Amino acid sequence: MVSTEVERYTEVDPADVPSAAWGWSKITPRTWHGVGIFVTLFLLAMLRGNHVGHIEDYVLVVFAVLVFAATVRDWWGRRRGWIR
Repeated sequence: MVSTEVERYTEVDPADVPSAAWGWSKITPRTWHGVGIFVTLFLLAMLRGNHVGHIEDYVLVVFAVLVFAATVRDWWGRRRGWIR
């Protein structure tokens, strides 16, 4: 009898991507968390500059807080099992 369940294909085929045999073709959540922290620090580092007005500072801080909040939310959700 034929099964009605759909088989999920989650792995990368080494024929399509030769580096998949070494495990280099998958970006892990840990990588995204590192990128989120780096972007947050980069945005905050841009506060020091040669601009006179402080509107740019407010925008940079708001974006840094949003990126950091998204990174922490993803980290916390994955740790608790709310996000896969």
